Amino acid sequence: MSEPRPAAGRAPLRFLTFRVEAGHYALPADEVAEVVRVPALARLPQAPPGLLGIGNLRGAALPVASARALLGRAEAAAPFATARAIVLRGESPVALAVDGVGELVAIDPDQLEDAQASALVRPGERISGAFRFHGGRDVARVLDIVPLLATAFAPRARPARRPVTGAASAPAAPAIEASAGKLISFEADGQEYALPIEQVREVVPLPDAVTTLPLGEARASPTEAVARGVMVYRDRLLPLFALRALLGLPPAAATRTAKVVVVKLGPLWVGLVVDRITAVLPLDPARVEPIPPALAARVGGEARLKAIFRAGDGRRLVSILDCHTLFREEVMQHLDTHDAAEAATAPVEGEDDASFLVFSLGGDEYGLPIAAVDEVMKVPDTLTRIPKTPAFLEGVINLRGAVLPVIDQRRRFDLPPLTQGARRRLIVLRSGPHRAGIVVDGVSEILRRPQDDIAPAPDLAGEPTRLVSGILNLEQAGRLILLLDPAELLTRTERGLLDAFAKAGARTATRPAGKARPARA
Repeated sequence: MSEPRPAAGRAPLRFLTFRVEAGHYALPADEVAEVVRVPALARLPQAPPGLLGIGNLRGAALPVASARALLGRAEAAAPFATARAIVLRGESPVALAVDGVGELVAIDPDQLEDAQASALVRPGERISGAFRFHGGRDVARVLDIVPLLATAFAPRARPARRPVTGAASAPAAPAIEASAGKLISFEADGQEYALPIEQVREVVPLPDAVTTLPLGEARASPTEAVARGVMVYRDRLLPLFALRALLGLPPAAATRTAKVVVVKLGPLWVGLVVDRITAVLPLDPARVEPIPPALAARVGGEARLKAIFRAGDGRRLVSILDCHTLFREEVMQHLDTHDAAEAATAPVEGEDDASFLVFSLGGDEYGLPIAAVDEVMKVPDTLTRIPKTPAFLEGVINLRGAVLPVIDQRRRFDLPPLTQGARRRLIVLRSGPHRAGIVVDGVSEILRRPQDDIAPAPDLAGEPTRLVSGILNLEQAGRLILLLDPAELLTRTERGLLDAFAKAGARTATRPAGKARPARA
């Protein structure tokens, strides 16, 4: 049976119908921009139940709300198997994830019933009306979506967001001002090497699609293909070189942990392929020693070293490299004139570019301004537990004479614990006068992007979005990285704890060894 036609001279009302569980609902058609599949989502930590996360809609960051949660229903076991997202119109678009989309329905205005009068409203619903369709067999409730979203997310007034920069948002501390005094360390053949952070633009994964360059007869040698090939980097070709080969180390097959350290070599951008990234280290000049003369006189890989850095307790030796001496003359010849011409026309690096350390937590990716990161290290085997502190505080460690509180970021974000044996990392974070270590699932890369590439965080969810200072949308890779504000990452409770530790730091550091406990994996 066809739907009743509106009376002559009266414009019909058009609605898009959809399902939530077995119930039929509707939205005015002029409030709907489009219907799409539910995109891959970046979860917002400690977001209200109605916000599923942030999705990518053709390069734009889009908050995705759950119709089930907004209506007080439990989420489905497989919520996105047949689900669709209804993108709502507005200055700040929002997508509503529903169980299924029905059809466009045109009804006579007289058919729109008062939902309150007809007792059709269920607990938790905000309904502006109802109508019958499918020949009168089904009833669709018209959601009053704007107040429903506003009630669920309860936006709060907050100060204007500062632009995302490479520096911490809190007042600069001496350690942050000396951000250049850091090393990016990585492995090659089980040995640890490092470059000064000012020589590194980014650290990115080694892509599967690497084009191998043809080698001449002079390159057919057992020293391995120094030139690994080229990869696409920011819409241009980036020549790749194997650190193992440059240092005369044995070759190895590429692994999932392999990374590309992007450095600037004269007018060219060059990718240095390493086995894995290991840490971000604070550079203490007192711990830097020159290369021993016996090594400096050699013509092999050791001649490419600049200095030796004694990390940790002084027994961990890290070889510091220098890009200007790392590449042999014959290697530079493989960067032909075409590469040089392309480099000369490449966009000049902006002074306001921001650098971020990317880490993973619960399957999602987050970024922190690299200037707010003092260092990255393995989670210590033992931590000293402090009684009567919140559960998310793992304990404290003695980091080169200073007491450092360690926060379990999974617990802080209400995520389940990791399985035993996971490779967790400890990020030593500084925000103003506060310094703490946060335990994360892993650290993957360092990204540098212009300010224009960073989208503002949506204001939909109120308080939780204060934590997110921006969104980095790597559309081609299908990745959304939530950029966190260091000042907001440490809550008022945590800052109070850190202030207490600062006052009693020396006393806490000398607690009996019996108080120590193994770090949880």
